[in-house]
Formats: sequence, C-alpha cells, structure tokens
Amino acid sequence: MAQIHWFPGHMKKALNEIEEKIKLVDVVIEILDARAPISSINPEFEKRIANKKKLVVISKSDLADPLETEKWAIYLKKSVNSLLILDLTNPKSEKFISEEVKKLGAEKHAKEKAKGMKPQPIKAMIIGVPNVGKSSLINRIAKRNAAGVQNKPGFTRGEQYIKVNNDFILLDTPGVLPMNYDDKVHATNLALLGSIRDEILPNDELVKSLLKYLSKNYPNALEGRFGITDLSDSIKVSEEVARKRGLITAGEYDLNKADFLILKEFKEGKLGRITLEKVQ
Repeated sequence: MAQIHWFPGHMKKALNEIEEKIKLVDVVIEILDARAPISSINPEFEKRIANKKKLVVISKSDLADPLETEKWAIYLKKSVNSLLILDLTNPKSEKFISEEVKKLGAEKHAKEKAKGMKPQPIKAMIIGVPNVGKSSLINRIAKRNAAGVQNKPGFTRGEQYIKVNNDFILLDTPGVLPMNYDDKVHATNLALLGSIRDEILPNDELVKSLLKYLSKNYPNALEGRFGITDLSDSIKVSEEVARKRGLITAGEYDLNKADFLILKEFKEGKLGRITLEKVQ
C-alpha cells in the first residue's frame, strides 16, 4: 500500500507555530493514547522538542488493556523525564500533572532564586496527535472549559495560554499528525482511534484490520455485545451485526452501518479494554 497522506494546511501552520513557541516553554507535556502509544507518537514533534524536559501522559487508560498499559509505562519511562498513566475522567488528574510539572521545573526555579529573582511560573506546552484527549485534559487541569472538546480530529485550531495556578502556565496547541505514514499499521491504528478522519481509510478496511487483530489477541471481544465468536470473515461478521441490530436499508442488511457500529463500539470501549499495540 502507498504512503497514507493526511496533512491539512492548518496542521502545517500549527507545526511551524509549535516550533516557534517551543523556545518559550520549560516543559513539554506529550499525550499518547494508551491503546496505541507508538502510533500516537508524532516524529515531527520529537525532532522539535528533543532538548526540552518532557512529561508523557498516557491517556484513555480506562479504555485500554491494563496489563499492556503497565508494560508500556515501563518501556516508555526509559526514555522520558516523567510519565503518568491517566484516566482523564479522574478529578485528580490536574493534581498529578501539576505535581509532575513542578518537579520538572524545580531546576529552573532554583536558578531564579540563586539570581535573587522571584520564581516565575513554569511554562508548559501540551502536544499530541488529534483526538488523544488533549482538550479534555486541558479542561480538567484548568477546571473550566478552556478548550473546545469535540470527538473529531483537528477540532482544536489555535494556540491559547491557560493559567493553571500561580506556578504553572499551560500553552495548548492543535493536534498535529505526521505528514505521511510509511507504516500502514500505524495509520490504521490512528484511524481506529479516531485520530484520522473517517474518509481517509474506508470503514470496511478498518473493520477487517480490527477483526484480524482481535481474533489473535482478544477473540471474545464481540461475544458480549453481538454474540459473535468467529471473527475470521469480516463480511460475515458485519452481516451478523446488521442482522442482530436490525440495520436494514432498502430491504437488505446494511454492511456500512454495521461497520460504523463496530468501529464506534470499539472507540467507546464497549468491546472491552483493548490495546492495539503490544511491547515487543
């Protein structure tokens, strides 16, 4: 399969602005989706934030396989300054992040005190690909609807500064995807998570990829919701889902609606706590 391209003009502009703003911040908070941590890393970010202290937040842990999330945490901790596993619906998320940012900014504050200066708030930039929970996290941290929240990739467009407390200022940035994907698996994972717009990869292809993965790793994923145990034939699975849910158009089972439903229930965690990538 050829490279998958999805890089709207506003994302190129956002990437350029991130490159400029990175000079102004002390700490970078990078959000990764617990269900596909490697796929949700944007190499374009990594080039630009290499010299900054980084807090990695593994989000949506409530939707992922907890055993796999723990393995990813151990793996990722080897290469970052700090790491948190968060369920963004937890009211304590703000406290955990503020504490970690304060730790990462301790050296800066010590230098300011040594110069006789009043310690200045730690400036942190929050980055991540679309739909990993950035806006939800910002709202949790700021304790108000500081950023728009919509389950749609590319929704947050401009940057904005948010005062979290007297010690911590947060700079939000739009979600940005890599310019292209050489690895079809990474692109497919992001499409399954909702980080790439639906029209980029057809739903029937996504369902086929998802069922192939589930059959090897979570073979009972569709049993509770649909009573389906054989995942080997994606068309038959879609037909069965359409039959059981009454998805009929013009007198025939609507496979498109069935595929949409399967993908929707996966994204919402209704098929169980599933992780699409495993630590090798």
